[in-house]
Amino acid sequence: MLIGEYEHSLDTKGRLIMPAKLREDMGEKFIVTKGLDGCLFAFSQNEWLNFEQKLKSLPLSDKNARNFVRFFLSGATECELDKQGRFLISSNLREAAKLEKETIIIGVGTRLEIWNKDIWKSCDENISADEIAENMTMLGI
Repeated sequence: MLIGEYEHSLDTKGRLIMPAKLREDMGEKFIVTKGLDGCLFAFSQNEWLNFEQKLKSLPLSDKNARNFVRFFLSGATECELDKQGRFLISSNLREAAKLEKETIIIGVGTRLEIWNKDIWKSCDENISADEIAENMTMLGI
């Protein structure tokens, strides 16, 4: 399970270090794509296949479903760790998540989220566990 919060810096070439504690679960090759809330999502190859199957099951006749699939697949790219445990984030994905220098990588179970540090801190400060807990009853939690 992918968990934890890790702070790393992008180098001048747009490479980011994969935290050592996450490397085994992510594997040598993995998929990075645009995520929700202004971050990037990173999936191991197995988790990407699961996610891709869910996307494939969406109805082509539904415009929102088509746009949802386009959003995730259009920017998706396979990344590979180099010998130093770094991976290159393409310029279009760096732009989409406003990644400049300081980043935060968080594990959220089945995927990683890669955030601009300032955007993550702002988002994290606005998360109210009590408010979320009240709304989770609708989901059966």
